[in-house]
Amino acid sequence: MPQTLRVATRGSALALWQAEHVVGMLQAVEPSLAVELVIVETHADRNPQTPIEQMGGKGVFAKEIQLAVLEERADITVHSAKDLPTTTPEGLVLAAVPPRWDPRDCMVGSTLADLPAGGVVATGSLRRRAQLAHVRPDLRFETLRGNVPTRVEKAGDFDAIVLACAGLDRLGLADKIAERLEPEVMLPQVGQAAIAVECRRNDYDIRPVVERIEHWATRHCVDAERGFLSELGGDCSLPAAAHATIAGDGLKVEGMISTVDGRTLLREEMTGPASAGAALGRSLANLLLHDKGGAVLLESAS
Repeated sequence: MPQTLRVATRGSALALWQAEHVVGMLQAVEPSLAVELVIVETHADRNPQTPIEQMGGKGVFAKEIQLAVLEERADITVHSAKDLPTTTPEGLVLAAVPPRWDPRDCMVGSTLADLPAGGVVATGSLRRRAQLAHVRPDLRFETLRGNVPTRVEKAGDFDAIVLACAGLDRLGLADKIAERLEPEVMLPQVGQAAIAVECRRNDYDIRPVVERIEHWATRHCVDAERGFLSELGGDCSLPAAAHATIAGDGLKVEGMISTVDGRTLLREEMTGPASAGAALGRSLANLLLHDKGGAVLLESAS
């Protein structure tokens, strides 16, 4: 082990919370471990008003942090698992996925049922817009970006905003939640509420330590969800979502693909052994694409 473990992370309040949470877990298994946080400002952080889709979609928060480890400016990365591209860069490995928090989305400012007809909901996520529009076609949407505290501060400018429950829970802002949306209403983003820890694939001093904070149930679920998104094309241009849960030795994966306006929404689920992971997610994506009409939706959007 190095004298000091260097942990690459973004500098937002939530990213720092996650990095410090991982540090605490690592120090619980290696009490003598000294740690230094390496703060990386990403292109997405420097452009908080630009929609994520216009900057390249999934991966805009992760690539520069991963580069810090590949260039040996840091030893491990800590990410929100939902920000990771479905393909891990050559030279890195997803070494651990600790226990997941609440994966649901939530409403701030109003419950879904209490939103007025034609109400305005702010979110930067096409996935959230499509699913809300599917159940409430009357709603109107505005774009909202920024870190979690900033978005919460702007909630009063709209009838409601939509965020991930885990971010509010981790930052002590759970009292701002008007409603936690069940997956039956709002299927979460791939990897939502999970933390991902990467290191160099051939770093045989650090990798075994990081692997000790792995949570097998969360890992199987995240692998299944990432497998689903990978089979859709990694950075699918349409709203897509997947959520996996463990029940005993079994794994259930629910997946969704939709038009941006939510008028056509395809949703299916599959079950299999927990160890199936990514393969089960890929099978579900293929079901939606080739048996349920998803490929036609993708072609019409391209």
